[in-house]
Amino acid sequence: MSSNAHRRIKSVSYAKYGYYFILPFFLVYFFFQLWPLINTFLVSFHGNGKDVAQWIGLQNYKDILFGGEGRKVRVIHESFFRCLGNPFILWIGNFIPQLALSLSLAVWFTEAQLKIPGKGFFKVVMYLPNIITAASVAVLFLQLCGQSETNPGAINLLLYKLGIVKRDVIGAGLYSTVKFVEGKWQSRIVIMFIQTWMWFGNTMIMLMSGIQGINPSLFEAASIDGASSGQVFRKITLPLLTPIMAYTLITSMIGGLQMFDIPFLYNKDLNVRDHIKTVAVMIFQYFHAQSNENKMGYAGAASVLLFFVTLALGLIAFYMTRDKDEIAKKKMRKKAAKEARQENRQFGGIRL
Repeated sequence: MSSNAHRRIKSVSYAKYGYYFILPFFLVYFFFQLWPLINTFLVSFHGNGKDVAQWIGLQNYKDILFGGEGRKVRVIHESFFRCLGNPFILWIGNFIPQLALSLSLAVWFTEAQLKIPGKGFFKVVMYLPNIITAASVAVLFLQLCGQSETNPGAINLLLYKLGIVKRDVIGAGLYSTVKFVEGKWQSRIVIMFIQTWMWFGNTMIMLMSGIQGINPSLFEAASIDGASSGQVFRKITLPLLTPIMAYTLITSMIGGLQMFDIPFLYNKDLNVRDHIKTVAVMIFQYFHAQSNENKMGYAGAASVLLFFVTLALGLIAFYMTRDKDEIAKKKMRKKAAKEARQENRQFGGIRL
């Protein structure tokens, strides 16, 4: 027996063990996520209330997208588009400052020339809000911003001490003119701030990993050529961070459109107001209505529509943030390979 044959007999493949390690994920996904996803599609084709078992086809989608006869249908139609617009406002309002802050901190922490004492400590502190549950954060800010006339909250009291808000005595309580919970834009700004505060640390870590993955020789060459820090940031750091920023944009957009816990809990008596209600909150309320008034069909249809809206926006964001230089190089490689094949066929038919 040859030595090569002997080596083939003795070799052991460990590739199968990789499948064993990822098997639990697929089992959990199949039992807890795949079937609920399929069932959501099925529920969207059924009726509501007492007719929940009746198959009605695309009627729920027609009512939500185009409205229909009856006041209830018009309310559902208007509510869906209002709840679809609110997450966009809340997401854009928190993503822009979040990205600006995270990118600034990521560049600052990865700057080799800056010797920052306690850099690791600051990284941990800035990431800590990300590991706090959203329910705890919502309740915390609800207490800080005040829930009633007798409980104006610490922020309102601080603003009163600074002379920014006025004090009006109503009964036995203190009433502040800044309605952080009930006001339309006041509550939106608070939720935007909460989202920014919770997620900027995670975004910062992602961008830091992207910056540290850039070849250091590029920065060294730019330094030798006399490039300023601004030029290095614009010409090297930003272009090479495009894949990480695209990932951050898409994941943030998906999370923003599916926002639920903060808007749902940042309310008095869980009475979610229209100006901060999201599609996820609307779906939750439809599913948990009384048995004779539930709107499970509408909730399923709204879930499916939200899925397709998120998918479409994700594809658009992915297309807009793709690496155009790499695509151009790939096209050039395909063109060169095609020309090489044509030359091979051309010269292959010639007999010497």
